[in-house]
Amino acid sequence: MNLHLSSGTHRYTRMAMLLHWLLAVAIVVSFVVGLQMVDMKMSVLRLKLFNWHKWAGICILTLSAVRLLWRLTHQPPAELPAPRWQQRVARATHVLLYTLFFATPLMGWAYSSAAGFPVVLFGVLPLPDFVSPSKELAEALKPWHGVLAKTMAVLVLVHVAGALKHHFIDRDGLIRRMWS
Repeated sequence: MNLHLSSGTHRYTRMAMLLHWLLAVAIVVSFVVGLQMVDMKMSVLRLKLFNWHKWAGICILTLSAVRLLWRLTHQPPAELPAPRWQQRVARATHVLLYTLFFATPLMGWAYSSAAGFPVVLFGVLPLPDFVSPSKELAEALKPWHGVLAKTMAVLVLVHVAGALKHHFIDRDGLIRRMWS
């Protein structure tokens, strides 16, 4: 299996595709779980969902680091011809998404640490507190995780809308570059 791009390739590598789709699924599922758990009454299920959400956040953070490293060491396919404004919007969207791939889980980890709820990955690996416990800090951080997550959701929708526009309107094969 060749994971490296040649200079004439118009598709992403299989590894880039795998990382893209794993991260996409993890983010969507984590977002949906996050929306559901915050409105639930206190219960064993709610506590389990909070723990699962934290584990997903750490996995998203790890996948994001691997994906960024892969992206920095492997040239993507050439951009398809498009108006300059569309290229700028696409680049800005990607930069913001990558930023949020890190900022959102780190903010969640910081909030959890400040609130005095440690992250114990998969219930067996305690991670260090990201910040010291502090009720005041927890209250200040609490809304930011949600704001970052909702901002990421909007950018994901912009990303998907752009891909669908390329597929159904431009018919330029852009989506096929990210399918195996």
